[in-house]
Amino acid sequence: TVSKPPIYVAGVGPKLVNVVGEVADGFFVHPFHTADYVINETLPELAKGAKTAGRSAEEVVVACLTIVAMGRNDEEVARARTKAAAQLAFYGSTPAYSGVLDFHGYENLQPELNRLSKQGEWLKMTQNIDDDLIDLLCISGTPSEVGVQLRERNTFADRSTMMFYGPPPDIEAIEETISAAQS
Repeated sequence: TVSKPPIYVAGVGPKLVNVVGEVADGFFVHPFHTADYVINETLPELAKGAKTAGRSAEEVVVACLTIVAMGRNDEEVARARTKAAAQLAFYGSTPAYSGVLDFHGYENLQPELNRLSKQGEWLKMTQNIDDDLIDLLCISGTPSEVGVQLRERNTFADRSTMMFYGPPPDIEAIEETISAAQS
């Protein structure tokens, strides 16, 4: 007998998140997020959907995709943060993700990034992502620093997945990160 595979759905907007809470086994938090946004905006919608289905929100597994800018030294971390900023600029240009920026007071950034993307101004887009915004939307540092930040940031999640930007981490770096996250 083949068992039913669990169904996880990724989503951003409140309507979709609500439906996920109602019918899915798990929810993938989009990587363009902050813990505050997820806790205050996303999880309440997930809970509403679960309640509609007569179940607890805790029955829906929350899996968090997290943007990570990691390196072994300051130079590698800085390069990784620049690569992460480019990805954040791309995500930030997408109208569907504007809620995260709006929630944190960056209401004017999404339209500007969108305008620049339509003009192919990718470098200018990245230059609009300052250090404060990088710190808000991703975690960065050495492997052990990233592990601690992952543990402290994703307290709302049942599972965390790291999306690395910068030099590909070696096995030792991944082991160090996971060890720090689990300690």
